[in-house]
Parts: sequence; C-alpha cells; structure tokens
Amino acid sequence: MTDNQQRVAPKPSIPTRLYAQLPGARGLLYGAVGAGFVSGALFAIQAVLLSYVVDGVFLQSQTLAAVLPLLGLMVALLLVRVAVIWAADILAQHSAGRVKTSLRQQLLDRLVVLGPARLRADGERSGELVGTVAQGVEALDDYITQFLPARYLAGLVPAFVFLLVLILDPLTTLVLLFAGPMLILMLAYIGGRAKAITERRFLELSWMSAFFLDVLQGIATLKMFGRSREQADNIEEISQHYGKTTMEVLATAFQTSLVMEWAATAATALVALEVSYRLMAGSLPFSQALAVLLLTPEFFMPLRQMALRYHAGTAGKAAAERVFEILDSDPGQSDGKGQIQPATPAPVAVPVLPARYDIHFDRVSYTYPSTEEEKRRPALRDFSLTLPAGQTVALVGPSGAGKTTVSSLLLRFIDTQEGAITAGGVSLGSIDRAVWRRQVAWVPQMPHLFYGSVLDNIRLAQPGASMAEIITAAEAAHAHEFISALPQGYDTPLGERGERLSGGQAQRIAIARAFLKDAPVLLLDEATAHLDARSEALVQESLAQLMRGRTVLIIAHRLKLAYAADQIVVMDAGRAVEEGDHQTLLRRGGLYGQLVASYQG
Repeated sequence: MTDNQQRVAPKPSIPTRLYAQLPGARGLLYGAVGAGFVSGALFAIQAVLLSYVVDGVFLQSQTLAAVLPLLGLMVALLLVRVAVIWAADILAQHSAGRVKTSLRQQLLDRLVVLGPARLRADGERSGELVGTVAQGVEALDDYITQFLPARYLAGLVPAFVFLLVLILDPLTTLVLLFAGPMLILMLAYIGGRAKAITERRFLELSWMSAFFLDVLQGIATLKMFGRSREQADNIEEISQHYGKTTMEVLATAFQTSLVMEWAATAATALVALEVSYRLMAGSLPFSQALAVLLLTPEFFMPLRQMALRYHAGTAGKAAAERVFEILDSDPGQSDGKGQIQPATPAPVAVPVLPARYDIHFDRVSYTYPSTEEEKRRPALRDFSLTLPAGQTVALVGPSGAGKTTVSSLLLRFIDTQEGAITAGGVSLGSIDRAVWRRQVAWVPQMPHLFYGSVLDNIRLAQPGASMAEIITAAEAAHAHEFISALPQGYDTPLGERGERLSGGQAQRIAIARAFLKDAPVLLLDEATAHLDARSEALVQESLAQLMRGRTVLIIAHRLKLAYAADQIVVMDAGRAVEEGDHQTLLRRGGLYGQLVASYQG
C-alpha cells in the first residue's frame, strides 16, 4: 500500500473506535439494543393481539372467557416488556460506564506520555484539557446510553413492524416504504446543521473552562491590580455567548423533533385514510385494519425517538472526536511546522547502560511547532554539549537562549528533530522513555506538589520506598525538621499545589524526592530561585550533597549556581557560544562576562 493510499484510508467510525477501547462494553451495548428490539417487537405483537380481542368482543360477540387467553398473553407480554426495558437501561448504563472509565484512563496515560511539551507546542490551555477529560468524556454518557441504541433500533424495530404489516396488509407497506426513507432524509438534512452548531458549542465550553481556570488560578494577581471586575465581565460575556450557542442547539433539536413529529403524524394520517376507505368498502377486515392502525405509529416511533436523541448524538460525537484527537497524538516530535513526526519505534530489547556514562548532544536542532510562520524560530540550532560522567555542567544565557529546551530534550519531553543525543554511546531515541527517566532526577524551579500528604509527595519518586528511606531522604534535604513540626508530620495534607508550605519548604520536598530516587543523572532547573536567604542557604547545602558523584546539568537563570560548576556553557539564540569554567570565561570578557556584570549590578 502506498503512502497516499494510507493517508486517504477512512478512519473507523466513532462507535467502532469507542468500543475498540473496551471490547466487553460492545457486548453490553448489543445486549441493550437486543433488549430494546425485544421490547419493540413485543409491543407490536401486543397491538396485533389487541386488534383480535377488540374484533372478537365487539364484532364477533365473543364472551370474555373466549378472549381471556389473549388478554392473559397480553399481560404476560407487558410484564416481559417492563423487564426488558429495565434490562436495556441497565446494560446501556454499564456499557457507558466502562467506556468512560477506560477513556479517562487512556487520556491520562496519553497526556503523561505526551508530556508538558504538548501544551507549549499546541498552544492549548490546561483548562481545555480538563474540559475534554471531564465534560467531554461525560458527554459520551447520553451518546452511548441513548443515541447509539436509538440509532440501531431505528432500523431494527421498523423492519420488524414492516414485516408484520406486510403479512396483514401489503398495500399499506407502500405508504411505509415512501414515508420511512423520507423521514430519514429529513433527519439527515436537519442533523447536518445541528452537527456544526454542536461542535461549536463543545469548543466554546472547553474554552470557557480554560478561561475560568485561568482566572481562578490568578485571582490573587487580579485582586492586587484591581482587575477582578473586568475579568468577571469577561466571564459573563463568554457565558452569555455560550448560552446563546446552547439555545441555538436546543432550537435546532426542537425543530428536528417538530419536523419529525409532523412528518410521522402526516404519514400515520395517510395510512388511516386509506385503511378507513378500504374498511368501509369492505375490502379489508376490521381486525387487520385495526392492527395496521396500531402498528403504523410503532413503525415511526423509533425514528421519532432517534430525532429526540439526535442532539445527544451530535454532542457525544463532537466530544468523542476531541477525545480521539488527543489519543491519536503521537508522542514523537514535531517538524516545527505543526506536523507531528512518528516517534522512534520502541526497541525490541532495552539497551544496557554502563554504570557511569557521558551524555552527548551532537548538532541538535529543534523548532517548536506553530501554524504561524513568524513563531517557527528554532529554539536550538546545531547545538552540541557534553555532560561528562560525575561532573557538573551549567547552562547560562539570556532569556530565550534555549536552556529550557535542552532540559526538555534531556527529560525526553520532546525528541530531537535533527542531530542526536546519546548516553554511553546509546541513542536516547532507542531507550524507552520510562526507562530513561528512571536515570534522571529533576529538581525544577517551581516543583509541583500534589493534593495529598507529605509522605505521598516524597514517595512519588519511589513508590516502594520504606518509611526509613523516606525519612533519610528528607533529612538529607533538610526537610525532616519542618515536616516533623507539621500537625500530622509526614501524614499532613498539603492542600492544592502544596499551599500549606513556603517556597523553600516545597523546594526541599522536591530535593527529598531527588535523594529518594537516587538517579545517576541530576537536572537542576534554577532550584534556588524565589527563595529567601535562609531557605536558599539550606537548599544549596542540600544540593551540594545531592550533586556528589552524579552527572549534573544546572539550568542557571541566576549565575550564582554556575560559578562552582566544572564547566559552564554559554548559550545564545539556540547555540553554544562559549565554554569554560567561571574564571576562564571571565578573562575572555565575552557574553558570559556581560551576563556576570549585569547579574552583579
């Protein structure tokens, strides 16, 4: 198969993709559809039985005893119908629950694989992702429990009713043959308009969620600058716009239902006219005429139900497309033009790294993807760097020089577009991401503390660590003392984003994680930024101990940390422009000398 053939190959339908995620859920859906079909078929059979009962009692002058078996059968069928309707609902709910749980887990797993570079590359706000994972997946509930069963039943039940009418009165089937497809065409025409509006509504909901989360996280800043009222007005405007779109969706849904009701009623009236005419002419027995009149609305009922649930279908499909867009995102790298390149295939065997190894960046280039030409500037250009085993290298340079991109490449949040990175002669691309990340401990500038206890947050680095190992790591990070002073010690809840700790305390928790992980490679991303003098002194003492015997890369936004490094690499515009130790670079008087002079004021 050629590349062009592969590109034009149609994607599987949304239902197919949904149930490919969890094969067991497909069986539950089919069970729900089967129960719904049995319910519709039993109702049709009840209608036929009722016509014979009415004919027997009122026209044939039969006694109650004569029709009692038919009445008993109708009651039995009614009880069975109640049971299968209940079963259909339960099966559909279980099916939806399984699919939603599976998709949420897959979304989380995929986002973890894609890493933080996805947000930077796509310009996507975290609130939009939250909206997709929460509201988007939840929107699939009605899609699975209501729309999908209705879609299948719209074909199955009318087909069964059509066969019954064909047996009873073949002439009436001509009306049904004309009216049925007409209703389907009308639904498809109106539904096309509804699809576009519903997709727009889902996007607006995601954007509104992102905006609200952004405002909530920055509420202190807004209060400080007196701009909270302005942002509240913006939220109100966005909410009103979303409300207007929602009303458009509801209006379209109402129009769809109204047109379908009118068309189904008109077709039923037409059947009633022709059946009544032949009944009065004596060419059609009463029992058959009554049965046909009772069955005709049941022929159109699934189509009307489909119209009522079409809104749930379009909303669910829009949400599912957004979910699968994320799941289809390749964890490879971008070519810098917004196009994702395939990830390096997973190796058959995990390469074995030596106990100590150098890390080499060899002529690496990287451009963050963007659809805007002016933003597609290379973050790294032909960049080379060596991290000797057991030594400390500091990266310095002005803002935008490419230091953060180097750290993202080392952590494999992104992969190289040109050039190569090797560890002990082994290409990083041939090492599984999870395996490589176990080799690297990372102390970021602003560590993230999760909602949970101190113990949970430290143990994140080594889930199987014992309490003694955790305390040892905390002591090495100068964190044990303040942790012990907390109300519940290591079991103290930290709140959202570690709100109960100071910046210095949060940083020492991050350092404790690094001690606990005990990885051979250490990445320090300005670990002492934003700290007071006492906290900075404690953190620097902890870092000095942590760095011993390890291969260390320091991303130094402030130059003080770089002074004691074995080697300093000065970056500018994505390139390494100077290398050497602190004194050597100072004597040269180049960009590093300018940075030091600026730093020292």
